[in-house]
Amino acid sequence: MATEPLSQKEIEDRLRELPGWSLDDNRIARTYRLGTHFAAAALVVHVAGIQDELDHHSDLTLGYNTVALAVNTHSAGGAVTDLDFELARRVEDIAPGHGAS
Repeated sequence: MATEPLSQKEIEDRLRELPGWSLDDNRIARTYRLGTHFAAAALVVHVAGIQDELDHHSDLTLGYNTVALAVNTHSAGGAVTDLDFELARRVEDIAPGHGAS
């Protein structure tokens, strides 16, 4: 997976394909709101598994019934790369469709 920084236009184009995700302080980010704390904790465990598979880790925050992710690529100087979008896409594939906050 390429770790070259993406241009602002590339980031904007890819974000259009990931509803609920946004660019926040040079990181792509999303917050999921789930029905219960248990569901939110379960999502964190699944996201952690994906991150280990990719060897690429986000800032991952568990709230009472929310899970927030924010990611960029440290090895690319903190820029957003293909790897960040791969992580986001994989999380979207397993996350319940409850929308972002």
